Parts: sequence; C-alpha cells; structure tokens
Amino acid sequence: MIQFDFNADTAFETIRHISGDGTEFWYARELQGVLEYKRWSSFQKVVERAMVSCENSGHAAGDHFQRLQREEPGGKPGPEDFLLSRYACYLIVLNGDPRKKTVALGQTYFAVKTRQRELIENYDRLSEEQKRLAIRRQMIVHNKSLAKAAYAAGVLTDREYSAFQNSGYKGLYGGLGAKEIHARKGLKSGQKILDHMNSAELAANLFRATQTEEKLRRENIHGKNQAMDAHYQVGTAVRHTIEGLGGTLPENLPVPEKSIREIEQDKEKKRLK
Repeated sequence: MIQFDFNADTAFETIRHISGDGTEFWYARELQGVLEYKRWSSFQKVVERAMVSCENSGHAAGDHFQRLQREEPGGKPGPEDFLLSRYACYLIVLNGDPRKKTVALGQTYFAVKTRQRELIENYDRLSEEQKRLAIRRQMIVHNKSLAKAAYAAGVLTDREYSAFQNSGYKGLYGGLGAKEIHARKGLKSGQKILDHMNSAELAANLFRATQTEEKLRRENIHGKNQAMDAHYQVGTAVRHTIEGLGGTLPENLPVPEKSIREIEQDKEKKRLK
C-alpha cells in the first residue's frame, strides 16, 4: 500500500488519476493506504457503508463507485478494487474511523473540495472576490438550514440561537466569540463579520455550519445545551484540522480591504454602465 508522511493536499492529490476524457478518479486500494487501513476487508466495509450513504442521499452508487478487477503484471487478474469519484472519496472518509488522524484530515479535505465544486463550476479559476461572493451566498443559505436544524434540536429563541452560534465561533476561533472576532477585525457597529472574511475564512465557516447541521440531524441531538456543545465540537474539529494541514488559523487571517457589500456595489455599478 502507498504510504505518506501525511499532508492532506499532497496525499490525496498524489493518488488522484485523470482518465482520457479528463475525468478525475481514485482507486479504493490506494485510498486505503492513505487512510491507513491495513486490511482490505476492514476498508471494504467502510466503502460499503459509503455506498449506502450515497444511495440514501439520492445518488446512484454505481455512478460514483465502479467495481473493477485490476490486472497484475503479465495480465493476471488482480484483487477486487473500486474506481471512485471525488464524492465517493468524501463519503468514504465520512464513514471512516474518526480516531484515525488521516481520516479526520481527509474528511475536511474532501468536504471542502467537494463543497467548492458544489458552489460553482471552475471554482479554482475564480478571482478572490468572486470566491468570497460565492461562498458568502452559500453561507446565507446554509445558515438558514442550520437555524432550522438547531430549532428542531431545541434552540428556540433568538437569544438561544445567538448563544448557539457563538459556541461554533468559539470552537473554530480558539475561544473567541462573535463580539471578540468583530473587535479583532476592527469592525464598526452593524458590520457583519462574515462580510469581512477572505475566501479561506469563509470556507472554514461554511464547513463549520454544514457539518454542524449534519451532526445535529444525523445524531438526532436534542436540547439547547447539547446543540451548543455539538456546534463547539465541530468548530474545534475544523480548527484542529486547519492546524494539522499547516494552515493559518482563522483569527490570524487578514481582513480584506473591501467588504462583501462593497464588492456587490462595485458589480452593480459595472452592470449599470
């Protein structure tokens, strides 16, 4: 099996393959090595759980998990394998053993990369301002979904939801709540902190929001305190993953010169010319 001194970007991109028509794919047995599963039988169970998750999410498993038997040198039949899409890899790491550091890092890597591609095609070709606009719009959508999930979990009043949101920020920002983040960015009263984040910081917060929503629903969490704890845990997990990847922690990222509102105003002026 392939082994790496683990760095998520290097590890998962090194085993990425490109077909003749330009489609990216991964081999399950190579992913097994990166995720540090020693036995194929154990890893195959993770793949099978991921396939069930794929079907339950409304996608045909066959579109993302293609069974195949690779050939050994000399044309002899080799062991069973799977040809995987990026979404399939994402589901596999989500269903993997979270005690493994490589699985935890893989969850963030594939979730963020998959989310970027869900946001808009050719994400990597966008300018920084375009990325900020795209992610900020997604934040608006997913914060509404998060609010619904929190309400279903027992976060009922505006005050309780404010505390719930603060728990997520504190986990992600190493103890800093919304007021502290607002002050650290040097913002004026009424300015929203999400409108003054660069694309990396917005992406971290988008991941925090989407994963908290999924955790609340998946684990059927009930009680406002339990919901706040879950949000804090997810925020902390995202923070630890950023540290593990060698990234800049969100509170240390620079504040962009233009706010989201200013970027949108500039776009509107150009449209009217």
